Amino acid sequence: MPPDANFHRIEASGAVSVHPRTIALEVPIAFEPGGVGYAVLMATPENLEDFAYGFAWSERLIDRPDQIDGVISHSTDDGIILRLGLAVNVLARVHDRVRHRASESSCGLCGLENLEQAMRPLPRLPDSSALSEKAVFAALASLGDHQPLNRATGGVHAAAFCSRDGAIQLVREDVGRHNAFDKLIGAMLREGIDWDGGFALLSSRCSYELVEKAVLAGCPTLVTISAPTALALHRAHDANLQLYVLARPDSVLRAL
Repeated sequence: MPPDANFHRIEASGAVSVHPRTIALEVPIAFEPGGVGYAVLMATPENLEDFAYGFAWSERLIDRPDQIDGVISHSTDDGIILRLGLAVNVLARVHDRVRHRASESSCGLCGLENLEQAMRPLPRLPDSSALSEKAVFAALASLGDHQPLNRATGGVHAAAFCSRDGAIQLVREDVGRHNAFDKLIGAMLREGIDWDGGFALLSSRCSYELVEKAVLAGCPTLVTISAPTALALHRAHDANLQLYVLARPDSVLRAL
């Protein structure tokens, strides 16, 4: 459960009172796929098995959920370690990605290699028909009902899988917008849920990383509550991802 903390509530009138609030947890999560120290992310310590699957998928360490042979969570005084058992045929990917992520060489070629890794080509999604704006507005209207952690803390993001008519099917929350999306993708992988013409709704701005996660997950349409970056628009266009941004109760922008 999230912890509580007390604050001084200071009003414009000058009145001061003690104001208790529930606070979102944020702890270091260390990923160890195949016994290799791979990355440490700050995240909310919930739905960690979903997180492990989604992060491994987004990092292109696996092609199928059955290439993960179990996830072990180990709590320490400093954070949580997630140990992922991986199929032998994908272990080389871990070592290759670690080499690019953690290169300390001053060699210019190594720098170029890392830039190429950061901008790896994305698959092109098949054509799909445009969403009804009614579906977007329906999902937006009900998103708050599926965010218990944010209702309690006011400090976490949500990633939702919505059916084509805008009905919310599954939601994951986290202090990090990327983490929330990884958790959603991981949950869908583990449960064998297909996008089936539906869409992802994210309570965040649209960064290029979120576009890439959507494309790699086979999500045909991404809807975000805040604005996109130029690179996000470029990557979405190249990958044929339908993108809706600045989604509000009364309006939404569809990228052309």
